[in-house]
This record gives sequence, C-alpha cells and structure tokens, in this order.
Amino acid sequence: MSELIPTKPYMLRALHEWCMDNNLTPHLIVAVNAQTRVPMAYVKDGEIVLNVNYSATKDLHMDNDSVVFSARFGGVSQNIYVPMSAVRGIFARENGQGMFFEAESEQEDVEISAGVVEENAKPIENKEDLIKSKKPVLKIVK
Repeated sequence: MSELIPTKPYMLRALHEWCMDNNLTPHLIVAVNAQTRVPMAYVKDGEIVLNVNYSATKDLHMDNDSVVFSARFGGVSQNIYVPMSAVRGIFARENGQGMFFEAESEQEDVEISAGVVEENAKPIENKEDLIKSKKPVLKIVK
C-alpha cells in the first residue's frame, strides 16, 4: 500500500471553510523556518499569525503541500508561502475555536506514545506525567 496523504491539509481547508461559512475570521499560526516566506518584521518568538480571510488575502491557495497567497503588511503587498509542515493551527479570531497541530519535529514523541519505545526513553510513572509532558494534538470543536 502506498503512503497515505496526511490529514492536516484537509483539516486546514475544512476549518477555513467552516470559518467563512459562519462569517468568522480564520487565522493561521505558523512556525517560521527557512522554507517559510513571511514578512520577518511581524514574526514574534519564531511564529507569526496570519489572517487568511478572503478579504485580507489575494489568490489564496491551500493545497496538500503549502498555503500560498498575497497580502498587505503595512500597506506593502507581500507574497506569502507557508509549507504545510510549518502550519501549527487554524482558529477563528472571534471565538478562538479551531484546531492546533503537533510540531513536525516532535514526531519522536508521537512514536513513543504510539507504543514504539526508543532505547533512551524513560518509563512514564503515571498518567498525569504523560498529560503534563504532551501538548495537545487536537482541539475539540463544538
């Protein structure tokens, strides 16, 4: 069987559509890295929050690999490129509802929690330690 396409881009597009259908303003949280093209003046703590409402963007395109659009920052048009691996979440500005994704670099943690034990992995004493050590992968949207 061939490798499956990740669910992240599908969830991203679905939540963007949900925001638009409910007259909410969708925002992306993006971890800035070498592949990300965003205005660096607006990056804080290695992340940037981008308004991806159709009224704030031009030529918005979300595919399985990236999010691409043009937007104005301080009155200057900028071409934005965000690889899917850099997207940390999407949420509605008005109520905070959305979905947040685990960082790609934390794949080792996912393998441990899925039952793959590494040589240097420490045993987890109790369930509370596991909960404290993990960031949430998904947020329930009601």
